[in-house]
Amino acid sequence: MTQHHAPIVTSNIYLDMLQLYAVPQFPEGVIFQQDGAPPHYGNTIRECLDTTFPQRWIGRGAVMAWPPRSPDITPLDFYLWGYVKQHVYSERINDINHLKQRITDAIHSVTPDVLTRVWEELDYRLDVSRATNGAPALNRYAHLESFPFIW
Repeated sequence: MTQHHAPIVTSNIYLDMLQLYAVPQFPEGVIFQQDGAPPHYGNTIRECLDTTFPQRWIGRGAVMAWPPRSPDITPLDFYLWGYVKQHVYSERINDINHLKQRITDAIHSVTPDVLTRVWEELDYRLDVSRATNGAPALNRYAHLESFPFIW
């Protein structure tokens, strides 16, 4: 039996994903945020982001830097991944095309109202981070899993 392994995401593969799939779908003037994973930090990636999102990207090596290991103040971590996972796996996935469709549907189901509430939550989390001098605060947010606008 042949095992299939996912390809390792290198800077070149990540650059292709950005240029061919992600960037063409973004509206004009979007601010792009990424984490500090090694494939996201290559020179070609940063050059592409500087050209595509001048002064409008957040991440390692960007004008708008983001603190490393900061899931409590990163909306992708404290909101989006859990939301997508909950919606994608609410039913059995039959094949890769079904998985892709479920992911697309989950992303499209995020409404402007939800994004406003996520923004308000981020503002609160930043206040807590400032008040604690940046101390890890994940346990302070454990109660938020029951909030319908988060999950």
